Amino acid sequence: MTATDEVTERPVTEEPPQPGRRFGSVELLAVLLVLLVVFRNPLAALISDPRLQTWTTVFVSVLVQAVPFLVFGVVLSAVIAVFVPRSFWARALPKHPALAVPAAGLAGVVLPGCECGSVPIAGSLIRRGVTPAAALAFLLAAPAINPIVLTATAVAFPNNPEMVVARGGASLVVAVAMGWLWLKLGKTEWIKLPPRPHEDGSRLKAFVSACRHDVMHAGGFLVVGAAAAATINVVVPESWLQRLADNPVLSIIALAVLAVLLSICSEADAFVAASLSQFSLTSRLVFLVVGPMVDLKLIAMQTGMFGRRFAVRFAPATFAAAVLVGTGVGMVLL
Repeated sequence: MTATDEVTERPVTEEPPQPGRRFGSVELLAVLLVLLVVFRNPLAALISDPRLQTWTTVFVSVLVQAVPFLVFGVVLSAVIAVFVPRSFWARALPKHPALAVPAAGLAGVVLPGCECGSVPIAGSLIRRGVTPAAALAFLLAAPAINPIVLTATAVAFPNNPEMVVARGGASLVVAVAMGWLWLKLGKTEWIKLPPRPHEDGSRLKAFVSACRHDVMHAGGFLVVGAAAAATINVVVPESWLQRLADNPVLSIIALAVLAVLLSICSEADAFVAASLSQFSLTSRLVFLVVGPMVDLKLIAMQTGMFGRRFAVRFAPATFAAAVLVGTGVGMVLL
């Protein structure tokens, strides 16, 4: 039995049928998110402390940015799980795992989405028999090198078109390198996919069931990550950033850490990076490479999808690789 089979063939527990349920946890989550968006201003007005108002604004903003792409990723994940046969992946990707990793990374070019959607998709790919190394390369590459993100980067940096090439190239290098690293050092027992409802019966029912499961599982951790990001935004003084901008080394580290803490969607982070004009282009490139691969909400979602043992190893290694590669590419191209 291969390592992939050991991951994908783990028995899952079947949820007991709940006939007649019309309003469940997914609907409740959707209603709460809609209410938060609709009554954002009245709720903010009820909070007198400006720091609490800032927390509320950041929390809702992260959710508003991320939820559409999370839903897109969940739907695509369910399509992969229910409608795409396992034999497709055997034909679509090279049989040798070392070659499947860069192929999966390049596949991220054709998927417009952010990191919130790539997590459930990567989990679904592993369930469908794709080697975890290739699925993880796709997870890291898709949010950073897809056309929407690269177009947003070009718009945000109109006078620095080289930033687009640097971001796309550095992100792809990190994704492929982490896939190969997992192929060499990763262990099957580090990935523990959550149990999913069995897929017997109607494909439509299986599709709906898979969507419900992933929305609740990934969505719950997204809320936790958004809350953590909002808290950091309130706690960390902005004056610290001004003091660090003049130091080339510390500015890179500062923006890398800031990317983790802010948890900005990859479709919007280029505009934030462009606004940090006091920092060098290289440090801002590191911000753009790190953000879609390692941030608070993404770590929380990876923990929920793949397990804590995976997240505590994969996230720090990815952070280090993104900083090193982003700095090297920035020194050459920017």
